[in-house]
Amino acid sequence: MTPVEALEQVVHYLDRARDTGFKAKAFVRALDVVRSLPADEVAQRAAAGTLTELDGIGSSSATVVAEALAGETTYLDRMESTTRVPITEGGAVYRNALRGDLHLHSRWSDGGATIEAMARTAMALGHEYMVLTDHSPRLTVAHGLSADRLAEQVGVVAELNERFAPFRILSGIEVDILEDGNLDHGPEVLSQLDLVVASVHNKLRMPSAEMTPRMIAAVSSPHVDILGHCTGRLIGKRDPSEFDAEAVFSACVQHHTAVEINCRPERLDPPMALLKMAIDMGCWFSIDSDAHSTGQLEWQPLGCDRAAEAGVPLERVINTLPLPALLRWRDESRAVG
Repeated sequence: MTPVEALEQVVHYLDRARDTGFKAKAFVRALDVVRSLPADEVAQRAAAGTLTELDGIGSSSATVVAEALAGETTYLDRMESTTRVPITEGGAVYRNALRGDLHLHSRWSDGGATIEAMARTAMALGHEYMVLTDHSPRLTVAHGLSADRLAEQVGVVAELNERFAPFRILSGIEVDILEDGNLDHGPEVLSQLDLVVASVHNKLRMPSAEMTPRMIAAVSSPHVDILGHCTGRLIGKRDPSEFDAEAVFSACVQHHTAVEINCRPERLDPPMALLKMAIDMGCWFSIDSDAHSTGQLEWQPLGCDRAAEAGVPLERVINTLPLPALLRWRDESRAVG
């Protein structure tokens, strides 16, 4: 393992542990510094004990670099063991059944890692596929993808799939549900993608009488496969949106649109009462990390635990399906829609 790879692994572990403080920022800075230096200079400084003379390299990051050069993993092993995402026995049943992750982001929008890095991590986690769902253009703060940029990304994905086969990156998008229920890309764009997640990102405090038809219109579209983080809540920061959940979930059932179990720890969406309602109404589900970096791909256990607690029928979780079956499910979804 090279010093850069070792520092990348530390950043990964800190990210999965939701550490966004000084330590995480320091390691990101150290990673940038080491990436910018010739490998022989890094090795020479490590041997001379002068790494910490570089601005951005502290004692911990210097230790990681030195251990990598010596073929040691003491620091990494400690980080791996202390930052694992816990999972219940019941949740493990769901996690072991998952074959992929259907909602994740890359640097093309507001993610922090390349598509290749996300794919390599997904493979390391045992996934057979992943769906790349960067944001649509309305979400300018997240550098959402125009039709032209999305077409360019589809080409990049095709090239990566040639290298990573049999693992498969599916082209997708997290498309914004606009205020009138229309989508932030037209049918001519969405129909070309493998899978589409639709989510509300603005006007989250809209009255229920307006939010309900907005969401129903979106999940009724033949081009929408998954309803993302349906209430938009941020735990402790933003209350759930108000809408007629029975009407929205009924539309999801009618139009074969899956309800996402969002695994981000600040979301854990839908709330338990709504999750149980969706189960009782016969909805399909997807358990997705909504990852914006490699470490966050390991957050799926959080959603798996909630699925186990609520009693989600495992056979209704679409990312437990092998890829050919998932694509058949998608085709059925779009035919019904």
